[in-house]
Amino acid sequence: MKLELPGLLRERLPSGGFRYRVRVEGNKRQRIRLNVDLNHPEFMEHYRAARRGIQLTPESPAEDRAIRGSIDWLVIKHLADLEKRVKAEQASPLTLKKRTGLMAKFRAEYGEYSLDMPATKVVELRDSMMDTPAAADSMVEAIRSLYRWGCEAGLCDINPAIGVAKIDKGKGGATPWTADDLRKFREHHKAGTTPHLALTLFMFTACRIGDAIRLGRCHEFQRDGIRGLAWQPAKRGSAKVEIPMLPPLYRATRAGAVIGDTYLLNNKGKPFSSPDSLGQMFRRWCGEAGLKGRSSHGIRKAAGHLLAQEGCSQYQIMSIHGHTQAQTSEIYTKGVERWRMASDAMKRLEGMDW
Repeated sequence: MKLELPGLLRERLPSGGFRYRVRVEGNKRQRIRLNVDLNHPEFMEHYRAARRGIQLTPESPAEDRAIRGSIDWLVIKHLADLEKRVKAEQASPLTLKKRTGLMAKFRAEYGEYSLDMPATKVVELRDSMMDTPAAADSMVEAIRSLYRWGCEAGLCDINPAIGVAKIDKGKGGATPWTADDLRKFREHHKAGTTPHLALTLFMFTACRIGDAIRLGRCHEFQRDGIRGLAWQPAKRGSAKVEIPMLPPLYRATRAGAVIGDTYLLNNKGKPFSSPDSLGQMFRRWCGEAGLKGRSSHGIRKAAGHLLAQEGCSQYQIMSIHGHTQAQTSEIYTKGVERWRMASDAMKRLEGMDW
């Protein structure tokens, strides 16, 4: 196989074999010998590095194989840091999985470019994914997070994704469960079953699925004679949650025949390995109960709406949901408070002589 690449030199050795050297771009006198041949799967990485004056070995780590100062280089360093934070339980494995997938597409298209990426290129990439608007917006958010980390680490100065607007109008996110949905699920999945426990856990803790797979008796505590649950949500920026353990949840956690490190156990009696595995199983349980299009996050939203309807303030909902920004919990209280204010206002018209 013969390649016609700028600066690539193929030189015959006395032994009859060949070696490859590459002229450094901008300095024809400097030549870098390649330590791999044309058939090596990383040949092009070695070639591109050599064009920039870097000699790689076949065992070079991914960071060294990437062109320093390139998008590829920044992504590799960012994902390596994210992996460390996942191991330290400071980031979610689900976030790492999603970010890795998005960054693979980003690197495939722009990896060799300088990390000084203009905002127009981010918009160009977003618009190229117009057929899948939610994925397009996820890509922009991933790039924004990448450069935010890069700026904090002192690797770059400008975040090109800041100000790039979303294109997905969305449908309001997960569908909140109704009282009828909750009743149908419980009628199909009786007390003592794992599906019933999962529903009860989501409803009476309003936890995210990434936390549900971790919660167990080790998170219980006693305070002033009241049993409670306390945990630090895995989602970055969330506040620690401490809530009373209401009787329905306590009964559900004690109804199972098998006791493990976590409340929720799979069919092998082991904790669920990931949020994805529990999410897939929960959707199956919903389907078995005749509830299509429902998810665990919809229960969290339902809990927020029910709390608001019972008169809880957005700050009380914040303490249960682990929110740190009032506007996040305001979405549950705004509609209810507007109705109450409207009702009070309309009562003033009741006695009007019309």
